[in-house]
Amino acid sequence: MRTTVRIRRAALVFTAIGALALTGCGDDGDGGKDTKDGGGSAKETGSTPGVVLPKLDGEKISVAAVWTGPEQANFVKVLKEFEKRTGAQVTFVPAQDPIVNFLGTKIAGGQPPDVAMIPQVGAIKQAAEKKWAKPVGAEAKAQLAKNYSQVWQDLGAVDGTQYGVYFKAANKSLIWYNAKAFENAGASEPKTWKDFLATAETVSASGITPVSVGGADGWTLTDWFENIYLSQAGPEKYDQLAQHKIKWTDPSVKDALTSLGQLFGKPSLIAGGADGALQTEFPASVTQTFTGGDQPKGAMVFEGDFVGINIAQTKAKIGTDAKVFPFPAVGAESPVVTGGDAAVALKDSKGAQALLTWLASTDAAKIWAEQGGFISPNKALDAASYPNEVQRTMAEALIAAGDAVRFDMSDQAPQSFGGTPGKGEWKTLQDFLKNPKDIAGTQAKLESDAAKAYKS
Repeated sequence: MRTTVRIRRAALVFTAIGALALTGCGDDGDGGKDTKDGGGSAKETGSTPGVVLPKLDGEKISVAAVWTGPEQANFVKVLKEFEKRTGAQVTFVPAQDPIVNFLGTKIAGGQPPDVAMIPQVGAIKQAAEKKWAKPVGAEAKAQLAKNYSQVWQDLGAVDGTQYGVYFKAANKSLIWYNAKAFENAGASEPKTWKDFLATAETVSASGITPVSVGGADGWTLTDWFENIYLSQAGPEKYDQLAQHKIKWTDPSVKDALTSLGQLFGKPSLIAGGADGALQTEFPASVTQTFTGGDQPKGAMVFEGDFVGINIAQTKAKIGTDAKVFPFPAVGAESPVVTGGDAAVALKDSKGAQALLTWLASTDAAKIWAEQGGFISPNKALDAASYPNEVQRTMAEALIAAGDAVRFDMSDQAPQSFGGTPGKGEWKTLQDFLKNPKDIAGTQAKLESDAAKAYKS
């Protein structure tokens, strides 16, 4: 829906991550505890004063999100603190993907949630076009102006009107690996795609399948493609493809699929082969990489900083058992792709607007940051809030990029193309995983589905 710009050399910041020694990610901190009464203080949130919230005694507010497990639990801690400060009663409503369909059903039934956490830029645009979304109020706008780079404000706006407050961000350009498996294989962290494939072969020769792929969740496959495409084709082409200003039959897409096919075309390099990967959901793709001692089902798994949440469900410790390196450079530089979840009001109520104001504040971001498995786009948040050096490094790189951040391509697309299980890009890339030789057919199907979705 709009051009996002690149993270300028932010990948360089990540080159030191793999060498860091640190404690486990996702351990419980004290973020859920009461952070003083009233609006907080400058002392507890660095140089930024706490947010002022209205009294909402007894007002009931519902918030819908697709988060489950630890993510849901940590978000509820953020909501609990909002309750303490305002007197409101907040209910978490579990949603399903695609969230636009879920919300459509709720709205048709006359029971929309007050606020929805929307994980796609394209879905925010759809919600605004359907007139479901309500514009962000003055108080939340003030928090955004104070705490957010312009790009994060723009990502939550449609045709100049602010609808979304981005609360949670992600660095989606990381490869996590089982340190013991690498050590036993004599493998080292690769910096280029060519080296990555060679490392995979080295690990395979040691008797361990090198790469775990959560192909049952099509969004992981779009992330594979996007990282390769950004690095190989460059930022201008990335922006053009994200907006469908060039077609998916473009030679640059062929080049990216060819590179991805170098991995997907070798079933011996993928845990369970293509069929096994297509039956593996994302959480299992992580946990099977960090269980089984020195005989895991896979030695490496690709995904964002949020992988730490799933690693925390195993006995592996980040920095010793589980390490991470930047997505390898396919072109001149390693890519850095980001994603995020934005709060959007579906009811024009005092409570909904107050919650947007809260989620745009440093105080709210601090609560989840202390729990781990979270990166905030809030530039005013003190990096010391994060529980370990890996999280701090990733968060600092995101903030240092400022307006140079580049958002997940599929999340910018209409949801019918870029965010629906069993359809569009998700389904076509699952088919590509099964048959990576059919590059021309994959391009044709992607373009056909994109043309319908973008109405071009």
